[in-house]
Amino acid sequence: MTSRHPAPQPDEDGRPTDPLTTDPAATDPLATDPAATDPLATDPAAADPLATDPLAAALAGDETAFRAVYRLVHPGLLRYLRVLVGADADDVASETWLQVCRDLPSFSGDLAGFRAWCATVGRHRALDHLRRTRRRPETMAAEAQLAVLADPADTAADATDALATERALALIATLPRDQAEAVLLRVVVGLDAASAGRVLGKRAGAVRTAAYRGLRKLAETLEHHHA
Repeated sequence: MTSRHPAPQPDEDGRPTDPLTTDPAATDPLATDPAATDPLATDPAAADPLATDPLAAALAGDETAFRAVYRLVHPGLLRYLRVLVGADADDVASETWLQVCRDLPSFSGDLAGFRAWCATVGRHRALDHLRRTRRRPETMAAEAQLAVLADPADTAADATDALATERALALIATLPRDQAEAVLLRVVVGLDAASAGRVLGKRAGAVRTAAYRGLRKLAETLEHHHA
């Protein structure tokens, strides 16, 4: 009867060898795979959770991460302020970010909460600016900006898609104040209704209603100019 297992082969000195005794990996697969015992060795994000969360890194004092967060939040914030204070939006945005940087250690929350917080700070700075200057927000003449009009097939969708443009900001500035702010916070800044409501001091349902009425009025305005 023959053995099912091959006989051990002799080594150079003629001694039989046993692969299980000469191959550490055969008896201990962890011996040659440091990642199996230390997942941090091959996963930088696991070693540093801040690497995948720029806001957390920014709150921890990482200036590069803060610049990344700034690039995410600033464009929408600036468009919001442009409708509130017109040509002075850059100045008000600068005041906003100065306060944000000063008070950053007191903030806690996720990126959505940070957007809402920046919008709240910006709104306060904008209202302070308007009280100081004692004038209404400067806005561009909407009609002069309507060189390209939306397709009447779906003007509401076109109005929403165009909100990032100067032309759309000019149109939003013609809305009643509550509707303009609701549209800006919901569509341009990107806040949900509850967060926008906290910025404005209103219920989420009231913000949804104001945003809906504002978008509907924008659609009607585009239809009127296209007719």
